[in-house]
Formats: sequence, C-alpha cells, structure tokens
Amino acid sequence: PRVRWQWGRRQGPGGCCLRDWVIWELESARTGSLARPEPAEATAALFGVVSLNAWFWSTVFHTRDTDLTEKMDYFCASAVILHSVYLCCVRTVGLQHPSVASAFGALLLLLLTGHISYLSLVHFDYGYNMMANVAIGLVNLAWWLVWCLRNRQRLPHTRRCMVVVVLLQGLSLLELLDFPPLFWVLDAHAIWHISTIPVHTLFFRFLEDDSLYLLKESGAMFKLD
Repeated sequence: PRVRWQWGRRQGPGGCCLRDWVIWELESARTGSLARPEPAEATAALFGVVSLNAWFWSTVFHTRDTDLTEKMDYFCASAVILHSVYLCCVRTVGLQHPSVASAFGALLLLLLTGHISYLSLVHFDYGYNMMANVAIGLVNLAWWLVWCLRNRQRLPHTRRCMVVVVLLQGLSLLELLDFPPLFWVLDAHAIWHISTIPVHTLFFRFLEDDSLYLLKESGAMFKLD
C-alpha cells in the first residue's frame, strides 16, 4: 500500500521530482554565470531550461495525475533526452562544424514533433514511448562515452561525464522494477528520482570544468590571432 494525502496522488515521486527541480534550478544558476564559446553557451543554457521544464511537469504530474499532465511529463522527458543528444553533438562536432550541428538539431526537432504527434493524434502507446526513449538514451550514452574515452587523457574532466552517463543508464533500470513502496511512500520511481540528484550535480561539475577548458582554449587562440 501507498500512503496518500489530500494534496496529491503520489507524494513520494512528487516530492523527489521537486527536489530534482530545485537542484537543477540551483545548479543552472551557478553554472549559468560561466561564459562559453558559442554555440556551446546557448546550447547548455537551453538544456537547463528544457530540463527545468521537464522537472516542473514531472512534479505536477505526480501530484495531479490528469491526461494533460501525464502527456506533458512524458513529452518533456523525451525533449530532455533528445536535447542531451544535441548537447553532445554541439560539444563533439558543433564547435568545429556549426552547420552540421544545426542540421542535426533540426532533425532531432522533427523527430520530437513526430513522436509527440503520433502519441497525441494517433495512439498513446506506452510501450512505444518507452522503447523510443530507451533507444535515444542508448545513442546518447554511446556518443558521450566514445567521445569521453577518446579524450580522457587530454581532458581529464571527461571522466565525470563518463560516470554520469553510465550511472543514469544504470539507474534507469529502477523504472522497470515494481515492488511495494518503502515506508508506504518510496516506490521504484521515487527512488530513481532520489538517486539521480547527486548525478545531476556531478554533470554540472563536468559542464563547469568543460566551460573553463573551452574558455582557456579560446583565449589561447585569440592570443595567437
């Protein structure tokens, strides 16, 4: 059984979503003050906005479960995963080839539009939605890992990114578990939200270190010019 209070439907996941939201807000504000070479700066800032929006709707959905809040929770989660892939593209390819990153971003936007349109207008298929997100998540994992492994000697801070993507993929297995809520509140989904809080912080440390590296590199190039 799960304890239920009057103000919401699933207080465990809802409260944990709220904590994630607060962490993202604090970390986004902290790292937002760091300048980055374009287009990395705009992409990282937008990733923070997209993620905050997703945590907002996740919090709303877990406290007020309606057709609208459920769809917004799922759609915004898909947007975060796709934007993470785009962020990876910008960092690994876009700094040298901005046009390639822009074209890839347009493709991802079309994929998100098609995904949302199918679920909204044709059939809201939970299985398809999960498989689509898992597939994009694996692409995200592989892309980040390959880049980090190739640059781990030159860029030691990429090790944090490797830890983040592996942990997030591993922790996502909690979404597949089903067991009675601990203390009548914490189900597998709530535990997943709690577990990801330190991972988010670690990812922001990676972004911070990477920003400082990019600034140093751009400064060196400016001096050479």
